[in-house]
Amino acid sequence: MVSVCGLDFGTSNSSLAVGCNGQVSMVDVDHKNSNTKYLKSVLYFYKDEQGDRVHTGDDAIDEYLLGGLDGRYMQSIKSFLPDATFTETFINGRRYTIDRLVSLILKDLKEKGEQAVNTSLDSVVLGRPVVFSEDSEKDQMAEQRLGSAARLAGFKNIAFELEPIAAALAYEHSLEQGREELIFVGDFGGGTSDFTIIRLKGGNPNNYDRNRDILALGGIYIGGNTFDSDLMWEKVAPHLGKNVRVTLPMGSNSLPLSTTITRKLRLWNWIPQLKDPKFVRSINEFKAFASYSDQRLIENLQTLIEENLGLNLYQSVERTKCALSSMDEAFINFNEQGICMAERVVKHEFETIIAPNVARIEKAMDETLARAGITPHGIDKVFLTGGSSYIPLVQRVFMEKFGPEKITQADAFLSVGHGLGLSALRMFG
Repeated sequence: MVSVCGLDFGTSNSSLAVGCNGQVSMVDVDHKNSNTKYLKSVLYFYKDEQGDRVHTGDDAIDEYLLGGLDGRYMQSIKSFLPDATFTETFINGRRYTIDRLVSLILKDLKEKGEQAVNTSLDSVVLGRPVVFSEDSEKDQMAEQRLGSAARLAGFKNIAFELEPIAAALAYEHSLEQGREELIFVGDFGGGTSDFTIIRLKGGNPNNYDRNRDILALGGIYIGGNTFDSDLMWEKVAPHLGKNVRVTLPMGSNSLPLSTTITRKLRLWNWIPQLKDPKFVRSINEFKAFASYSDQRLIENLQTLIEENLGLNLYQSVERTKCALSSMDEAFINFNEQGICMAERVVKHEFETIIAPNVARIEKAMDETLARAGITPHGIDKVFLTGGSSYIPLVQRVFMEKFGPEKITQADAFLSVGHGLGLSALRMFG
């Protein structure tokens, strides 16, 4: 029995679809996750008396929260693929290139897939965003690194498919025999938002070369992580001294905390960098000149850094973002190690915060339509997938442009993986 697979390596989550005997099924890849069909794209390294240990997914998060100061936690690794400055890092004395780091997640998925079908998986179709980077050389480098990671993971036959096209193929699979539609696909990942305009047909015999069916591609480097960062900066960073200003002795102007320090609050995995002695010293000196009430805010920042609470705080922010997809208000609740906040966020306020980035997404949508020479009226159906497709403001942009009757949504995390599995059957089956 020959089995092939489609692998969706995402900025936030990854999944694996196995194709066998003409059928595609999603594999259970993380039994600790509430949805066992996807694995969080994270790694946690630590060393014990038995040697180096590497954990993935929810297991990595659990281990990090138990003893994070003694190990190395990494997430959003996909976002570093087009970063030419990220060539290597050293963990427990070992050298890891970016493709080596990615391979650890791909290998874990491969092994779980092989356990599920009880045979080796040598052939894989990997998903990739429309834009790893707007710089073509960096974009090509990112794909090469992802391919290298797949080879390191043990795959022998490797092909690529654009993620929104994979989502389109998953949707096409649900169409009645002979039914034709021109669809606009919006795929919203953790790091990118990608678009495709493609002609689909139920039972399409043209399963292999879809180039003539694709009218346009587009995308932008904005995703779910961007909205988390926006919410963190506007609603949480003020509790950590973002807006505090002090007047130094012999000075006349008030000064803020160094922007080099505060900007690291935009991404939780930048926060541990503030343990550097030069930042610790700068924060201590700044605190000495702050008012009593402002000193409390700086102490929150110090505790966040010293106790390694960045991930915990960002998880609270993400939960609030997700809650606002179905509620009119939610609270960023955080109460750890003396940092206490219950920051109320109403839906309108959240939408105001993320509006500039949603506007950039809409501009990329319009550019995709223009490249295809199609108006919104000419689109038969809009197929949305990915976590941020559930944000009401994002949905409204599509509804106002195309009409609510044209909008359909799929599983936020699995439709791309399923489509990649279909591609694998067509390419290798």
